[in-house]
Amino acid sequence: MNQNIQQFKADFFKALAHPMRIRILEVLSEGDKNVNELQNILGSEGSAVSQQLAVLRNKNVVTGLKDGTSVIYSLRDPLIKDLLAVTKQIFDNHLVDAISLLEVIRSES
Repeated sequence: MNQNIQQFKADFFKALAHPMRIRILEVLSEGDKNVNELQNILGSEGSAVSQQLAVLRNKNVVTGLKDGTSVIYSLRDPLIKDLLAVTKQIFDNHLVDAISLLEVIRSES
């Protein structure tokens, strides 16, 4: 595989490697929001949200469009919504495996 593609993938996943950034993407997958709306939904202070948005902007994961005195944020690529859904399915599969293992352990006791 081309090393540039591998580097892009690594950088992209690094941009996602924070719980608040994932949550921001989940919220933005439901529709565009400004910082104040994101703060209210996330229940977090502005500096933390702005800091995480800056990382996502710098990695071209979200875009910001100036609207008067505020900036409206959106997903740069709508496929990010699909990626989040697949990630949830993978997590669910891990839970099913863990539950199955727990049931085996309990039945052996």
